[in-house]
Amino acid sequence: MNKIQVMDEDLSNKIAAGEVVERIANVVKELVENSIDADAKHIEIELIDSGLKGIKVIDDGFGMNKVDAINSFQRHATSKIKRVEDLFFINTLGFRGEALPSIASVSKVLMKTSDGTEGSLIEIHGGKLIKNEDSDLRKGTIITVSDLFYNTPARFKYLKSEQTELANTVSFMERLALSHANISFTLSNNGNVIIKTSGSGNLLKTIHEIYGTEISKNMLEIRSSNDDYDLFGYVCKPSILKSNRNYMITIVNGRVVKNNELNRVINDAYHKYKPDIKYPVVILEINTDPTLIDVNIHPTKQDIKFSKIDALKELVLTTIKDALYKSLLIPKVEVKIKEEGLNDIPIKKEYEIIEPSLMINEDLTSYNHNEDIVQESFDFKVDDKNEEVKALELYPCGWVLGTYIVAQDEDNMYLIDQHAAEERYNYEHVLKSLKEEKKNIIDMLIPVSIELSPSDYLKFKEYRIILENMGFNIEEFGLNTIVIKSHPTWLTSGYHDVDIRGLIEEVLEYPKDFSEIKFRDHFAATVACKMSVKANESITMEQAKAILDKLVTCDNPYNCAHGRPAIISYSKYELDKMFKRVMN
Repeated sequence: MNKIQVMDEDLSNKIAAGEVVERIANVVKELVENSIDADAKHIEIELIDSGLKGIKVIDDGFGMNKVDAINSFQRHATSKIKRVEDLFFINTLGFRGEALPSIASVSKVLMKTSDGTEGSLIEIHGGKLIKNEDSDLRKGTIITVSDLFYNTPARFKYLKSEQTELANTVSFMERLALSHANISFTLSNNGNVIIKTSGSGNLLKTIHEIYGTEISKNMLEIRSSNDDYDLFGYVCKPSILKSNRNYMITIVNGRVVKNNELNRVINDAYHKYKPDIKYPVVILEINTDPTLIDVNIHPTKQDIKFSKIDALKELVLTTIKDALYKSLLIPKVEVKIKEEGLNDIPIKKEYEIIEPSLMINEDLTSYNHNEDIVQESFDFKVDDKNEEVKALELYPCGWVLGTYIVAQDEDNMYLIDQHAAEERYNYEHVLKSLKEEKKNIIDMLIPVSIELSPSDYLKFKEYRIILENMGFNIEEFGLNTIVIKSHPTWLTSGYHDVDIRGLIEEVLEYPKDFSEIKFRDHFAATVACKMSVKANESITMEQAKAILDKLVTCDNPYNCAHGRPAIISYSKYELDKMFKRVMN
């Protein structure tokens, strides 16, 4: 008996479904992209229980006649390519002809479509045709997918929770709406509208409709081109940053793609304006000749290969850097000088330390302007709480380089990093407050209103209880908007808005294997950093004395919340040795 046999069509469709249809979002993607390719101007997506029970897509595209309607469920049946050469000139989102038969093989599908002259109603269950009859002449297509994976229960159990599946779908639809600003999209779940765009064709307006006012008003338009590529889009000011790369959206010839090289270039363009752990909001449209790209390298068509990638990367990098430089660099420098009073601080730029022998925490590095410093052991061990340090009475006697407090006691001189020292105290104070069962709460005179994207709003609802347990009074206010009306008393006066917005973002971006203990520790460190006096920030001697008094009360006064040293000790002997007063 022959061992090799040709699979029947139903089995091959189910195998293809494993590549094309993994999540609810994949089904929505394939159906909506078909609507876009059909030149629809209004597309509605209606979900039941996040799509687990039902997905309906309604469009006003050009529809299909009876023959095309039934053929669309045949594998590799497509109107978008006819010969091999067409693979090099792909201008549509779909082209393989796998999506509809794959979806129909693992669900129940009902499609009603018309091109305006004849209409069809087709019903398929698990790949088997149940009904094919005439329908009304409403131009466009309505397709309903229900009971996804009902005939492949092993696949169904790998779907995530309703909330996770919905968040993934909403995230995809946000990107799709941004890539087609000329199309009106409406996404709803169980009758509740989550996304609604106007289809105005104005990308900035669509950004406002998806991400809200706070982001849209801080976007900078970019536009440039070279011999092969045209760029258009919006990049955010560095005041608007996110904790992951999900807001860096690249659109190539109308297709949302993920390309690690381009994401790296976009992020590099911001390297002077942000910390490494934060990422910008960027919506970048790239238009080029279809022969310069290859979208046929992945079943989901979300990855892409570029010809002349180096020229594209250089164009993206210089365009974004120029936009940031012209709009931000000069004003930022002027404000910084004014706020920090640098003109009033005499700074000696050249200096030299002879034979340095500093004693600082082991395993930490430090350096002066001219040479590496060889480290010895620190006077205090981090492993101990060392009551000797807590008993110190430190007296500030100076302030150098805008950052370091010079202090002394009877036998030693100390250099204290003003930011690290205050951050350490604030960190322990906030962490202790978070652990207390009884929360000290204060009502806000002016509540903080925070507008979220639809996908972020869904994530927030999942973790809202964590914030409420911390002592925040949170209310929903309109579409995808929350209002904070009260907060714990440990938030620093004048920083409420910054801390609360930072907290919301921390909650949204925390890993899925959520640990409330780790979260509290991470959040306490983040808030403490923002609450504390910064390097190069002028302080008075009274403020310096207060920082020293707080530092010596800490359980660990040696390091800031992120591990950097807070205090360095110079014994009288070491100072005498530096200045050659002792020679042994």
